[in-house]
Amino acid sequence: MGSRGPKPSLTVDGIAAAGVAIAVAEGLAGVSMQRVAADLGCTKMALYRYLPGKAELVAQMVERSLGAPPDLPADDWRAALRQWTGRLMQGFLAHPWSLPATVGPRPVGPNEIAWTEAALVALDGLPLSGAERLDTVAVLVGHARALAEQATAQLSESGLLAAMAQHAERFPALAAALADVRPGDEDQAFDFGVERILDGLAVLIDRRR
Repeated sequence: MGSRGPKPSLTVDGIAAAGVAIAVAEGLAGVSMQRVAADLGCTKMALYRYLPGKAELVAQMVERSLGAPPDLPADDWRAALRQWTGRLMQGFLAHPWSLPATVGPRPVGPNEIAWTEAALVALDGLPLSGAERLDTVAVLVGHARALAEQATAQLSESGLLAAMAQHAERFPALAAALADVRPGDEDQAFDFGVERILDGLAVLIDRRR
């Protein structure tokens, strides 16, 4: 007769990985302590020895998926913030469930804090107040989130173009703008937005200097 052997022990990272797998397949709404326990072959009470509840589980899922921030250029704040924002949006796109997971009152882990720290380090030494540095980070996060949400919702111009085919005369400014879009222009929203944000910040910095 074969030996059954001991059951593999649980770890916080393993529990978070199981939660991520569910979120990838079914969205964040599918994640629960009961569901994760079932997928891991244990009881829900066993999970509570490692995590107090779902909020902490989701925080660990975000930590696992977000990872550490990228290494940023040390001597070019614009390049650093451009890269930082782009990598953040890539993270949201790779893990769409993390968009609803990172809003509202919730536990926050060290990786998520490290991302904020990295952006603030890029702004170090510039003539900006603490509130302005934090607001800069918030605006860049908002830009990354907005475009990631639009992309993951699978919004496209097809529905808009179909509607405009019938109602172009009612919306002449929109019709003119759409007619002026060249191939490739429709994919430039991230670059356009982040550069305009950084342009405005540069004007403020230059004025104070």
